[in-house]
Amino acid sequence: MSDTTPVRWGVLGAANIAVKKVIPGMQKSALAHVVAIASRDKDKARAAADQLGIARAYGSYDEVLDDPEVEAIYNPLPNHLHVPWSIRAAERGKHVLCEKPIALSAREARELLAVRDKTGVKIGEAFMVRTHPQWLKVKELVVTGRIGALRLVTGDFSYYNRDPTNIRSRQDYGGGALMDIGCYPIFIARWMFDAEPVEVVSLIERDPDMKVDRMISAMLRFDAGQAAFSCSTQLVPYQTMQIFGTTGRISVEIPFNAPPDRPCRIFVDDGSDLFGGGVETITFPTVDQYTLQADAFSEAVRGVGGVPVSLEGAIANMAVIDALFRSGETGKWEAPAGVPDRHISR
Repeated sequence: MSDTTPVRWGVLGAANIAVKKVIPGMQKSALAHVVAIASRDKDKARAAADQLGIARAYGSYDEVLDDPEVEAIYNPLPNHLHVPWSIRAAERGKHVLCEKPIALSAREARELLAVRDKTGVKIGEAFMVRTHPQWLKVKELVVTGRIGALRLVTGDFSYYNRDPTNIRSRQDYGGGALMDIGCYPIFIARWMFDAEPVEVVSLIERDPDMKVDRMISAMLRFDAGQAAFSCSTQLVPYQTMQIFGTTGRISVEIPFNAPPDRPCRIFVDDGSDLFGGGVETITFPTVDQYTLQADAFSEAVRGVGGVPVSLEGAIANMAVIDALFRSGETGKWEAPAGVPDRHISR
């Protein structure tokens, strides 16, 4: 019989995504118990702990890693700190759920493989969409042939932020549109095709002052089809994903920031009527995808199933991002390099 004791979690940093989304979601899980949070500013950690009802607040990340009660770490630090602190956590015997993107490059992400294999801890990337019922249903519809043969995955993702003090505006911190939000349509395309792209091409526009990529259009060529997406950190907020097959199409209404307080919908179109007569709407009950993510990772810690997004899958996603950055410089199609021989599913 598996151990059903809730996994005791510590959080590195009081980032907005942690305080406003991930921790509240984790606290609704019967399998996860957030017991500690740290910040380099002890007062900030204490304020977050008081706000969220967390028992212990620390003024350094090392204090969380040294806490003997903490079994797993959630790492929402700025991108350039993902690998260093994930390694430190793993070396101290803590399982690690690290925010996306897991690293600044695939090469850096591979440093985690040896640490994981040496320590035996679980390490995964926090793509919460991997556990949401709407995406599990989309994958099921693709696999069972509801839309015929999969040929094309398209998407758009944007929001507006030109604050130079924001970590997403810092090139040295791994900021920019591709790392922050472009990683999502890449992830979805790889998942839907259950394969890695053979080559990719991109057009990148950079902010003239901050130098981060502020808008990118990209194409990914798979053996079985194509993917195309655009993303921007300086456009009106919007997001959509569409999955095209030879006999049908699936549209996901809110693909990435699925709300935790209302139902979600996908639309399955058989193509028989341009005015929507052939569209079936599938509605999903209200869930919190961060709760589901915590459930799945905590189960993996207890020996049930694997982490939702494996380290191998995280490295493969980073390899595509690397190739898109190279293409933006060369203006040519580029092949993702050194992808592990494993795809995105468990």
